[in-house]
Amino acid sequence: SAAPAGAQTFSLKRSEHVRVEVVCDGQAEEVATNGKQRWPLSPSTTLRLSMSQASTEASSDKVTVSYYEEEGNSPIDQAGLFLTAIELSLDVDADRDGVVEKNNPKKASWTWGPEGQGAILLVNCDREVPWLSKEDCKDNKVYSKNDLKDMSQMILRTKGPDRLPAGYEIVLYISMADSDRVGVFYVENPFFGQRYIHILGRQKLYHVVKYTGGSAELLFFVEGLRFPDDGFPGLVSIHVSLLEYMSEEIPLTPIFTDTVVFRIAPWIMTPNILPPVSVYVCCMKDNYLFLKEVKNLVEKTNCELKVCFQYINRGDRWIQDEIEFGYIEAPHKGFPVVLDSPRDGNLKEFPVKQLLGPDFGYVAREPLFEPVTSLDSFGNLEVSPPVTVNGKTYPLGRILIGSSFPLSGGRRMTKIVREFLQAQQVQAPVELYSDWLTVGHVDEFMTFIPIPGTKVLLIRAGTTWTTWCDRRQMPAQSRAEAECEAGLENRRVTPLGILLLPSSPWRAAQPQKQAPGGRLRWLTVPPHPLARERARQLPPARWPRAYALLSPRTRNTPSPGKGVCAAVPGRGASFLPGLPSCVPARSQPHLPLPHSSQPRSWHT
Repeated sequence: SAAPAGAQTFSLKRSEHVRVEVVCDGQAEEVATNGKQRWPLSPSTTLRLSMSQASTEASSDKVTVSYYEEEGNSPIDQAGLFLTAIELSLDVDADRDGVVEKNNPKKASWTWGPEGQGAILLVNCDREVPWLSKEDCKDNKVYSKNDLKDMSQMILRTKGPDRLPAGYEIVLYISMADSDRVGVFYVENPFFGQRYIHILGRQKLYHVVKYTGGSAELLFFVEGLRFPDDGFPGLVSIHVSLLEYMSEEIPLTPIFTDTVVFRIAPWIMTPNILPPVSVYVCCMKDNYLFLKEVKNLVEKTNCELKVCFQYINRGDRWIQDEIEFGYIEAPHKGFPVVLDSPRDGNLKEFPVKQLLGPDFGYVAREPLFEPVTSLDSFGNLEVSPPVTVNGKTYPLGRILIGSSFPLSGGRRMTKIVREFLQAQQVQAPVELYSDWLTVGHVDEFMTFIPIPGTKVLLIRAGTTWTTWCDRRQMPAQSRAEAECEAGLENRRVTPLGILLLPSSPWRAAQPQKQAPGGRLRWLTVPPHPLARERARQLPPARWPRAYALLSPRTRNTPSPGKGVCAAVPGRGASFLPGLPSCVPARSQPHLPLPHSSQPRSWHT
């Protein structure tokens, strides 16, 4: 004990900005500044100190302890404690309004929903400068100020004396697990211009912050390096600590730590009910007339036509099987991101050479040991409109994957891609039975079509069962659609559009304005009598089935004129839908309907 021999009581004096509490047997009592009150000395008595503001000079504040004998009026000894107060706050945009606020109390946690808190981080997966061969997140350098706009801002606010007392330092650091998930840059202003320094991330776990004194704000830029994936939920933490030197045998000890948490924005698939922005199509030797018709259609819809010529596609026309469009979004920015399939046909160079660029990102998942099958092509990857299933709402829809019958040992999409899609969390995938088809793609038998002026989103379903149906027994409009798709020179009925409503499996002409119960459910396509006869010749494993009910709510009504081009997207053309605008979550507190004219944010 620091108390002198014979001391029985003590009194306290403090500076104006120091607050002292005497804690004895669990009871706390605040100390006045005059020092007249005495407390008995006891091993259980402790002092609790705090300061109301930062110090302007080192050791400028003081607490004095005076010791007394049991009956004495004069102190027999005194002890002094000199204090230096420093304000230290690591801040991010925790309320998602686009502004880095000061010391948000919820900055170290992350929650979903319109009232949720927590900062958002974009994976820096675009390429700002054309001479680089990879995405910006693959290196530790910044070549352009535009690259900083893809990053989230983080501010370290400090306030205190001109210099830190000897033996103290401020350190910014991350964990080893997060070193390949997040990168941090600091902008210096040397005499000849700005310099962007990589301070945290790969091979850099900590950075000693230069303390500038007074009231200061140090601006950092944070980038995501990895999308959420299996074993990584998407949360990363960054810490700042004030360290104190104890002795040579003891390492620097943190006496204060502040933490912020980011969630890396998920990759979100865009449904085909969004108005298209660009149409990508492959140019082949034999599709001149097709290109001409697509060009005329694109001109009418006021979107952009982008042709992938033969020197890029190298004879591979199945562009929908090679790529899938999506986007990422944060309060400060958002941009489209293309997901490259493991298929890797002759179009494998197309997404990197033609799509990856400024504000257009790229991500891929390649299996190391699993064999790649037809089900790994992205004609086997679709997304539904907003749906509610068993009382749970999916405002961004659900991802649909074609798969094999459970326990049948058939084909499945590779595990690494399925885990990637599942880890994004906002569009929970559903696997549908498609292995009974030769190719096995989900887009061969279904898609979603908005009907202007009604409250029904219809599922356009077509299966090889319909190839056995006698056209004479179909409704006239269905027969016309079948012949249109098959072509006059080919009388074989190819997969056709059957608009399924609960009231009738063959409803193909004027659809009801509202389905019974106000919902549309996914139904197994009922085979025609001739198809049933043909089906008896097939083993049960080849019978078509449908699982997973999808029920869009009636409030998700497409606006008139917002229909998307519904030409079979998997057959030589791919559509990039419009993306929701990036707006502050506070001003738009609800999740979007993809076809709505009022944009929203995924993180609300």
